[in-house]
Parts: sequence; structure tokens; C-alpha cells
Amino acid sequence: MSVVPFDQREGVIWMDGSFVDWKDAKIHVLSHGLHYASSVFEGERAYDGEIFKSQAHTDRLLNSAKLLDMKVPFSGADIEAVKRETLEKCGLETAYLRPVIWRGSNQMGVTADPDDVRVAIAAWPWGDYFKDREKGIRVTLSDWRRPDPKTIPVKAKAAGLYMICTLSKHAAEREGFSDAMMLDWRGLIAECTGSHIFFLKDGELHTPKGDCILDGITRATAIALAERRGVKVNRRDIRPEELSDFQGCFVTGTAVEITPVREMAGVEFEVGQLIRDLAQDYSDLTHGRLKL
Repeated sequence: MSVVPFDQREGVIWMDGSFVDWKDAKIHVLSHGLHYASSVFEGERAYDGEIFKSQAHTDRLLNSAKLLDMKVPFSGADIEAVKRETLEKCGLETAYLRPVIWRGSNQMGVTADPDDVRVAIAAWPWGDYFKDREKGIRVTLSDWRRPDPKTIPVKAKAAGLYMICTLSKHAAEREGFSDAMMLDWRGLIAECTGSHIFFLKDGELHTPKGDCILDGITRATAIALAERRGVKVNRRDIRPEELSDFQGCFVTGTAVEITPVREMAGVEFEVGQLIRDLAQDYSDLTHGRLKL
């Protein structure tokens, strides 16, 4: 089956205050965001016409821009309205949305024109992130590590932070895995290339503290769903030597939703009932069948 490249799709994309034809949504090759990674974004999903946790995503997007010292020319209310309008104009109810903010091409060099900040929002149909999510994915260990928070703004969903994620996922897929787990600079378990990690042991969940990774919106939702079921969630440092002590594992994220893991770094896990129940809870929540 042929895949249509993203720059050749049909539809419209909102850019800098107006809708343009999808194929005309272009930037200059000398844009600052391309050369110096001065770009932040969000990944969001719409279910049955409603964008899940929309305001939380918009708040995080604007905070990411603030962390990268970018003055966004649109308010949070503007972005919220445009996201909904983008869905309508694209005729979509179930979709993935990508708001992105970047520095443009007014100035080339490490220093950027403070007023040259651009914004775009696109939406398109998208199904499961992993093909084998029902039976659980296989995850290997990445050679790359998440950086010390003193070296980079780790709480920004910024393009530059994903370079090692791409390298890690490419390496994993070449070896037949779905994804890669990354340790942090201290050697502690951090996250996968685009998702957060939870482990199950004796009826309790364990997840990394998150001090060097993005504050996950789906991660917070998974914690709330677990606590709703009376499951204790331990946020703590987790060493890779502990993997064999856990009975189950799953990852969370807007793209992956709640996906079971059947193997991580050579350790096999059971995809048990609690993990399946939490995945179902998340589906019910996003489709309006469950309230938190």
C-alpha cells in the first residue's frame, strides 16, 4: 500500500492566522526552527469530534514556547478555537492534531528576531501507533540517554529533544522491536522514545519520577485512572536491574494511548487484566463513556 507523503496530502492547514491549502503550507529553508531547533509542538487526539485534554495541551504548548523564549502572537483562547475549526474544515471527528510553533526566517544565526514567531495547526486521520499493541509491544534498550535538566529545557516539548528519540527508534526497528527504552544521564529508567513507562508489581504501579522528562498528559490520566481503581502508584527512581522484579509493564502517551509491553530490554512481562482494564478505561474516557 502506497503512503502519501505529508507534503502532498489534501486538505487545509492553519498558518499564522488563516487557512491555506495543505500543499501550500510551506516555510523557507533558512527558517531558524530548522537550523537551530527553535521549535515546539504538541501531539493531540480528537475522539468523536472532541479533542481530548485540549486545554492541557494548549497550556503545555505555550509553556514550551515560553521555555524557549518565544513570544507567541496568539493567545491560548485563539489556539483552542483554531484547533476546533481545523477539525471542522478538515471534516474530521477522529484525528491527530499537530500544533507547532517555530522561529521563522527573518534572521539567520544563533540569535533570532524575537518577533519572528510562527504558528501552525494541522489535523489528519490516524489510527493505532503500534501495529501489535493488543498483544503487547517489544521494547529494546537505547544507547542514548535523556539529558541532565541543567543542560536543556526538558519540560518543553521541543523539537531538539527528539533527535535522540529518532535515532533510538530507528535502531530498535532495525532489530525488530517496536520501540526503545531510554535511561537518563544517571542510569535510571526514564521513558521510551515518545511515551512514559509504568511497571506493575504485586498490584501496585511504579513509574519514574519524571524529573528529566516531559510532564505527560496521558501519564497523569493513567495515574488518575489507576487511583480510581484503588491502585497505588509509586513515583520513584527505578533502576534497570529492577526490571525482572516486575510482573507487567505498559507505556502511555497521546499517540500510544495505553499500550501493554510484553518484553523490555530482554525481560518478558505478562499482559495482565489490570493493564487491559486500564487500557479499556482510557478508551472509555476518551470516548465519553467514563468520567473522572
